[in-house]
Amino acid sequence: MVLMDKKEALKIVQRDGLNLRNLPAHYKKDREIVLEAVKNNGDALEFADESLQKDREIVLEAVKTYCDPLQFADDSFKKDREFILEAVKQDGFALAFADDSLKKDREIVLEAVKQWGDALRYADESLQKDKKIVLEAVKTYGDAIAYADESLRNDPDILAMVNKKK
Repeated sequence: MVLMDKKEALKIVQRDGLNLRNLPAHYKKDREIVLEAVKNNGDALEFADESLQKDREIVLEAVKTYCDPLQFADDSFKKDREFILEAVKQDGFALAFADDSLKKDREIVLEAVKQWGDALRYADESLQKDKKIVLEAVKTYGDAIAYADESLRNDPDILAMVNKKK
């Protein structure tokens, strides 16, 4: 194996964050290198040392590029209300990885569907019956009506919003 210094490792992850997977283990524990990797590609979080998958700043940076990295984050983030609220404001899909208790949180779900209407599919059933949430969801993604409670699928206000999107 060719030895590289930290400067070289930083350049490698700046080119493609997923290159973190091929770096020696000590670089996967290096906060600066992992932070650069996830800024480039959030999915690089998968290859970070477990200790850095618990680092709030690193996980939030990863989510900024794409919310899928939440699946590799420490479970404590998935239960952290403030963290999930911030994550869904960046990408509504983050709701998919939130703890079930947070999928019942009206404020979190509302922020998620405002950002990405399709997030309605991950909301608790009780919020799929909430007219304001469904309206916000179909405002950004008309097909989100498919995830609304049946009682709202023929609501004139919701249908009008869906038709606006077409």
